[in-house]
Amino acid sequence: QVQLVESGGGLVQAGGSLRLSCATSGRTFSPAAMGWFRQAPGKEREFVAAIRWSSANTYYLESVKGRFSISRDGAKNTVYLQMNSLKAEETAVYYCAAARVFFYSNYGNYANPSRYELWGQGTQVTVSS
Repeated sequence: QVQLVESGGGLVQAGGSLRLSCATSGRTFSPAAMGWFRQAPGKEREFVAAIRWSSANTYYLESVKGRFSISRDGAKNTVYLQMNSLKAEETAVYYCAAARVFFYSNYGNYANPSRYELWGQGTQVTVSS
C-alpha cells in the first residue's frame, strides 16, 4: 500500500521561504500526477500546484505563480513545493496528493481534488506577519 508523507512545514515570517517535500512510501508506483493543496481554518481545500509526472508539466494557482515552484524527483518518487515570498494569508495545512489514473491535461482537472486518490496527512505552514 502506498502512502504519502509530507515534511518541511513550519513557522516562517512573511516574505520568507519554505520547501515542502512529499515522499511516497510502501509499494513503488508511478503516479499520473501529483499536486499540492492547502486548507486554512474555516475554508475549503484549495489547489496550489500540480505536476504531470511523465512530462513534468506544471500548473499553478494564479496567486502563487512566480513565487511557488513544484518539482519532482522520479528516482526518489518525491515531489517538492518551493514556496518563496510567503504571505500571512497563506497560513494553512498543506496536503500532498497523488493521482493514479491519467486524465486530460487541463487546469480544471489538476485543480480538482477528486482527481487525486491518495492524500498525505498534511503539514502545517504558518506565516507570521
